Amino acid sequence: MAGLLRNFVSPDTLDDWKESIRSFISCLQDRRLGMAGIGFGTAMLMYTTRKSITNQREITDKEEALANYPSLWNHSNLMAKHLTPDLYAKLLCFQTSSGFTLDQAIQPGIDNPSHPHICVSGIIAGDEESYQVFGELFDRIIEERHNGYKKTSMHVTDLNPAKLKHGKFDENFVQSCRVRASRSLKGYRLPPMCSRKERRAIEAFVKSVLSSLSGDLEGCYYSISALASDDCHHLVFDQSHLDKPTNRYFVSSGLARDWPDARGIWQSKDKNLIVRVNEEDHLKIIATEAGGDIEKVYERFYKGITELERRIEACGAVFMRNSHLGNITTCPSNLGTSLRASVLVKLPNLGKDTRFAAILCALRLQKRGTDGLEKPIEDDVYDISNADRLGYTEVQLVQKLIDGVNLLVKMEKRLERGQSLTDIAPFRL
Repeated sequence: MAGLLRNFVSPDTLDDWKESIRSFISCLQDRRLGMAGIGFGTAMLMYTTRKSITNQREITDKEEALANYPSLWNHSNLMAKHLTPDLYAKLLCFQTSSGFTLDQAIQPGIDNPSHPHICVSGIIAGDEESYQVFGELFDRIIEERHNGYKKTSMHVTDLNPAKLKHGKFDENFVQSCRVRASRSLKGYRLPPMCSRKERRAIEAFVKSVLSSLSGDLEGCYYSISALASDDCHHLVFDQSHLDKPTNRYFVSSGLARDWPDARGIWQSKDKNLIVRVNEEDHLKIIATEAGGDIEKVYERFYKGITELERRIEACGAVFMRNSHLGNITTCPSNLGTSLRASVLVKLPNLGKDTRFAAILCALRLQKRGTDGLEKPIEDDVYDISNADRLGYTEVQLVQKLIDGVNLLVKMEKRLERGQSLTDIAPFRL
């Protein structure tokens, strides 16, 4: 066939003709089209007519999609950067098996053009499938957010606390330490897409597992809907953790729906291990303590999360994770380890230094206000944490924080004495 075609068509269009003939033969062989017994000319006319209609439908669908393309001209989040009109038109017709759509995924980034402190992802997942169905968009965002992480990369886990070193900070500077990570239960939709029934089933299951913990992991679960505000005095969390969230990104993602239905907080007896249920993810495990011993805090986190997972698996359930993305979370910024290790550290001199932001960037660290991402810096105290989540192990990220904070404290001491930072900076000053 190829030899015959070369006699009648130009080399530039040969491949297109081959594909057309193959498609035409396929049509002739398809008995469902009812072509058996009709003439060649009639069959060819039917084929070309059908092909023309299909092409016209594709053009019409693309025009309709482009007419629905969001206005992103004033946006600076990662979704807005990577979502092109062509990619939008390509992905708009898809949805996950649970019904999650592209428009639902990108709505938070449309409603919230930017953030004053960081470049947010601007996209959410509604279920585990989202990362495959809308992979062309998610992969681009993940690569930029996670420091060049490729769609062929594999994530590795290592939680072993024995590998950490030098994790006792100078408490003249470091006020407290915290380690948290999120987890999602396989078989359920993620919180932006969860139904009330699913959310209640998750809470009931997690509550039963947490109630089975014993020894130094024994604690108590508090359902937010049943918890009166005057009961908060004996809890490590305050009223702000019980009120309906007002964060714009949180609300736009659908995470505040039906609040406080099926939301809850568990805390250990010594109040230094907390599990929050049905917020941004199904579970958020938090270990915290005043002072500068982050190794101790991480060891408590490790013990809590490993025992919780062991008991969940004993009940026949598992967490969402895969070898490429690690732990699956609502926001792609938390994929992988989903771990954020942080300290509150007082840096009155370094914090005012014009090089501070560049130093943090070189150390792969982030800064926030003392009360979270939305809060300003107060009294020269910074919440410093690891910037990465995916492509590193848990102990690598905590060690990176330890090394970085120790260096920041060393720099602060130098500046107190009026000395240079040139020989200890992570880059040439």
